[in-house]
Amino acid sequence: MSAGTRSAPLDRLLRPLHKWVWSDHDRRVRKLLIFGDVETDGGRDILRAAEVTPDPLLRRLYLEHAIDELHHGVLFRERGEALLRQQGLREGGFFSGNPLPGGHGLDDLVVEDQGDPRLLAFLHIAEKTAAGRFEIYKNCVDDDPATRAIFEEVLRDEVFHMNYSYQQLGRIAPELQQRHVWRARGKRFWNRYLRVAAAVAGLIGDTLLTGMYFILLPPFAWAARRAERRETPGWRAIPPDRPSSPTSQY
Repeated sequence: MSAGTRSAPLDRLLRPLHKWVWSDHDRRVRKLLIFGDVETDGGRDILRAAEVTPDPLLRRLYLEHAIDELHHGVLFRERGEALLRQQGLREGGFFSGNPLPGGHGLDDLVVEDQGDPRLLAFLHIAEKTAAGRFEIYKNCVDDDPATRAIFEEVLRDEVFHMNYSYQQLGRIAPELQQRHVWRARGKRFWNRYLRVAAAVAGLIGDTLLTGMYFILLPPFAWAARRAERRETPGWRAIPPDRPSSPTSQY
């Protein structure tokens, strides 16, 4: 593994989990199809960046980058569909979802709000993350040469994207290059924290609601059934001396 594609420490720590995820046919198909959507969305965002940048060199590089991302989307989608045709997909299933983040790492991006320096820093961090993950993923699918070949091709492109974005950031903002990179890294960490916090909050909420259902509701259900047994079945006659309500029609 080269230094340029060195995976993040957390991803290296989770390597056994990555291998477990990719070992299952259904999870492999789902992740490939998800990667296809993510790469295609990223290509559209970068294509928009090529439209709005005033720098002619960046416009050409953004266009090449967008074409690569759209091509990656086609590769992942076609491979996922091929695996789906070969074996099909089970309905549901325990742990059939995706417990790990996607490979590319491009968050939802509003290109018009960025500017070239911030966008290049963002792309550098995102592509570096993607390259590190794809380096791990290609080693998790040794039993599937076709999928591994796709990861190897995509990895080469991601390394190029990672390098050109850093070099161009140094060209247009040499004094602020590291500041933009650290800012992008911090924003990415914050977004990841928010996603984890939202997931934990959802899990806590589900746990509390489940606990309330099984702990608080049974006593009320027992009391209602006990009161029901004391009720006289059928109609009950109303005493004639009962005062009538001035608002009732009966």
